[in-house]
Amino acid sequence: MISSLAAAVTACGSGNGEKLGERVVPFGQPVPKGGGVYRVGSPYQIAGVWYEPREDTRYDRIGTASWYGELFHGRRTANGEIYDMDRLSAAHPTLPLPIYARVTNLQNNRSIIVRINDRGPYANDRIIDLSRRSAELLGYRTKGTAQVRVQFLARAPLNGDDSYERRYLASQRWMTYAANGHDKNRQDPISVGSLPKDTVAAKSSGWKTETKAQPKSAARNEPPRSNVAVPRAAKMEFARTEGRILIQAGSFKSKDNADRARAQLAAIAPVEMMPIAVGADTYFRVRIGPFSTETDAQSALARAAEAGYSGAKIVSN
Repeated sequence: MISSLAAAVTACGSGNGEKLGERVVPFGQPVPKGGGVYRVGSPYQIAGVWYEPREDTRYDRIGTASWYGELFHGRRTANGEIYDMDRLSAAHPTLPLPIYARVTNLQNNRSIIVRINDRGPYANDRIIDLSRRSAELLGYRTKGTAQVRVQFLARAPLNGDDSYERRYLASQRWMTYAANGHDKNRQDPISVGSLPKDTVAAKSSGWKTETKAQPKSAARNEPPRSNVAVPRAAKMEFARTEGRILIQAGSFKSKDNADRARAQLAAIAPVEMMPIAVGADTYFRVRIGPFSTETDAQSALARAAEAGYSGAKIVSN
């Protein structure tokens, strides 16, 4: 049993006898999504404590969350995926992999949905280890830990599609407030991902969430790590003409696509959608803003690029 577990906990080791796996994706290279398997696992022992993985669809527990980052970035997770510290993911000692869970910081009431695809933590009575990005969004990356509520939601798709958790993030009022520059405590721009195509595993799985506390378990203690540079958006020339400063996210022939873009980008700043005649065709132009300074526009441009609009550009109206 213990030998079969070794590969499962390799990526999440941190001083409790586990070994770190090989880094399969170097820093600075894109980390592929998915690629793992669905796994529950057998009971296992870490530092004298036994853990019993199981499909607990009623899991709903309050406890301490920590986070892990650079040391594990680019290494295999317990279900065979590759850990990306900049995605919304987490490690848990006993829940199935991969699954969706809602994590709420009880100190500021921020809530996100994460993809649990790894094992841990294993020290100091912690119940979940979040990715660096997840800890930042919940507002405790600098502090290192937080009191959180963790709720099981559903199985997550094996292809690694993260549109569900990104859409949930974009819907949060606190995220919109922070993305508009009001959160002075965040270290990096808050990114918003693309919207899903009406496919949510949480709805299709048939699983439901109920409340049931579980026994506490020991957890690992990894100190907060230093910053890693966020990829810069493509360099854009600033239009230095009179008028409003805007970001043009794109022009769409499909109004539905334009509506999706407008809904997604609304977390950054106000968005306007306008029909534009191009010959015999009508396109729907989506612009973000206006912004009062070049600095504000450049910051919003970077967030738009992170959200997937790499062709966005700054324009004046």
